[in-house]
Amino acid sequence: MKLWEGRFTEPSAKSADEFNQSLSFDYKLYWHDILASIAHVKMLGETQIIPKDDAELISDTLVNIVADIEKGSLTIEGAEDIHTFIENELIKRIGSKGKMMHAARSRNDQVATDLRLYVKDSIVNISSRLRALVNVLLETANNNIQFIMPGYTHMRRAQPISVAQYFNAYSEMFLRDLERFTDCYKRADVMPLGSCALAGTDFPIDRRMTASLLSFSEISQNSIDAVSDRDFVAEYIFCCSTVMAHLSRFCEDLIVYSTDEFGFIEISDQYSTGSSIMPQKKNPDIPELIRGKTGRVYGDLTAILTVIKGIPLSYNKDLQEDKEPLFDAEETVLNCLGIFTELLQNISFDTRGMRFAAAGGFSTATDVADYLVMKGMPFRDAHAVTGQIVRHCIENGKSLDKLDLFVYQTFSSLFEEDILTVVKVNKSVEARKVVGGSARSAVRENIRSISRRLNRLFKD
Repeated sequence: MKLWEGRFTEPSAKSADEFNQSLSFDYKLYWHDILASIAHVKMLGETQIIPKDDAELISDTLVNIVADIEKGSLTIEGAEDIHTFIENELIKRIGSKGKMMHAARSRNDQVATDLRLYVKDSIVNISSRLRALVNVLLETANNNIQFIMPGYTHMRRAQPISVAQYFNAYSEMFLRDLERFTDCYKRADVMPLGSCALAGTDFPIDRRMTASLLSFSEISQNSIDAVSDRDFVAEYIFCCSTVMAHLSRFCEDLIVYSTDEFGFIEISDQYSTGSSIMPQKKNPDIPELIRGKTGRVYGDLTAILTVIKGIPLSYNKDLQEDKEPLFDAEETVLNCLGIFTELLQNISFDTRGMRFAAAGGFSTATDVADYLVMKGMPFRDAHAVTGQIVRHCIENGKSLDKLDLFVYQTFSSLFEEDILTVVKVNKSVEARKVVGGSARSAVRENIRSISRRLNRLFKD
């Protein structure tokens, strides 16, 4: 039975029904739809809009419907959408009393409420996965704080950095993702139920009671906006997109750093694949897939933004297209976070190779320039002098740490014997004690800071 067929004299065409249906994907909302319906009928009973006994019967029956769905004895099928399926099943079980449930409610505010409940739960689930990932990153940083690797700009060796500092950089990214989701949660945590189709209702409902039953912090203040607002869906998918962007960057690093050309890391065989023709191959398929799936989530964001960009107030059927991008982005991010966290716990490092690479490419040249500045030379002059020294090294097949003191002094009389220590990789790393720098003291403080901020986000 369709919930709206009373006005029509002809049945809808089968092709129109198939085109209009959303049950094939919005079935995922069954739990949240029933949860919202139970709260709604409890409020209807308390406000005496329907008899209290009938409200209790409806609530109990809805609980039984959930139980039957979850144990597999009730199949979700044969309806236009999940709301229709649940209401039809309710009426099938208790007769006309089930028809009371929809008083003071429209599918417009019903689905908006279901979606907000779903998004709130999803944010909790994704945040839990992000927390697990950051904890693995912190553990990895702690275990590798003494090791050095090359840092890159423009994919060219730039300066030596701490391995722990490198992993802390990704922790900072994922912390920002957690903060974004926390902020997104606040805007999803607004209950539209009671807005009805668009104009509100003339029933004496208690919206704050319903909001309390559903654990919403606020109720919507404009019924027209409430039923047509999907900003929170777009924001949620944007948050998913930034997670994927950060995962994709990380995966790109792992792919590059695990090549024979770099050889910094080794991904466990458990999280690698081979080739059907080349016996020697060990391929980083999981990082590659995550990198590829990033575009998929970007597509979900583009889809929802396109859906909402030209909709006149208030509700329009276009908004049925909000769910598939939402569900797809959620599933993709949860899966990627889960497998990536596992993979990260199963990588090993060639710490000697990383340190050797960190010493190449004249990576301590900035330290030479800084040395001259500390001796009183203006930075631009120091930069020029150091550039000349680097050119001399290139022309003579030397490295900065292999030059004799007298060679340095041919470029500037400010050089003294301590320059031979300054250009050592470990000294370069340890010299940067500034907050956020590469020195072990700074990296340890960064680890503590990340841990504090992570715990604050989950204090409740």
